[in-house]
Amino acid sequence: MAVEEIKTEQAAPALVFQQPVLDARTYINRELSLIEYQKRLLDEAADERNPLLERIKLFAIVQANLDEFFMVRVSGIREQVQAGVIEKSPDGMTPAEEVAAIREALIRLIPVMHDLFENRLRPALAAAGIVISEYADLAPEQREALCDYFERMVFPVTTPLAVDTGHPFPHISNLSLNLAVELEDPEGRRYFARVKVPSVLPRLVPLPSNDGLDGRGQPAVYVWLDQLLAANLDALFPQMHLLEIHPFRVIRDADLEIQELEADDLLVTVERSLSRRRFGSTVALLVLPDMPPQIRALLAENLELTDADIYTLP
Repeated sequence: MAVEEIKTEQAAPALVFQQPVLDARTYINRELSLIEYQKRLLDEAADERNPLLERIKLFAIVQANLDEFFMVRVSGIREQVQAGVIEKSPDGMTPAEEVAAIREALIRLIPVMHDLFENRLRPALAAAGIVISEYADLAPEQREALCDYFERMVFPVTTPLAVDTGHPFPHISNLSLNLAVELEDPEGRRYFARVKVPSVLPRLVPLPSNDGLDGRGQPAVYVWLDQLLAANLDALFPQMHLLEIHPFRVIRDADLEIQELEADDLLVTVERSLSRRRFGSTVALLVLPDMPPQIRALLAENLELTDADIYTLP
């Protein structure tokens, strides 16, 4: 009886749902959307109705966000490109097209950030009594006052590393600010050296003779640490002739990859992953326009970067 019922029983018709056709024009790329969000933060930083220090904080937040964007989002897409992934995202872009679009968007954003800081935030700070001066614009007596700070604070924590046949290219840690130095010895032989700007010291150095507002309304004058270091490099390279000094910055892959099944102790796994963030593959190199082609090529070759990974800052 049971067998007959099975034979005569009709199978229920399967429910088939029509898969909607995805139109790429209805989607916004996630990475480009993140860059647009940074633009909205910069708009708030430019808004003079906001308190000045809040505007400065917003500007700094954008810079930190872009660092994280490179370390996590851009690094992940570059890995897809290197792996040969050609599958399109819902917005219709392949990983290679995403990388190109991200670069184009960032190249447009960088001058906007430069203009905001140099032409709006920096003058507003000066009007409020906080002057960020270029080292070259300081008076001789002001430079002399900073020499003591360099000798006491900067020189002891600065280590130059030469690059030659006996010394391989040094590791450039993530988010570090560095000076690329080209030198010449008394015999005319040329060398390349890398000097890391000490991260244990503040980037803005107050002028000792005038480090804050007083009753007379004197402004607080600051100079950039890397400019102070560059101006005193002869102390690190005695008997050498300094030919070229150019700052550069490196951003590395810092995406955390945690295999849950393999992570017996999540805290230990995260700690190990964080310690490895300094040694990830290089994602971007930030340089200034006046860096000579030979130094740029040397950095790109040793950091295993292409021209598309190098960003020129104003």
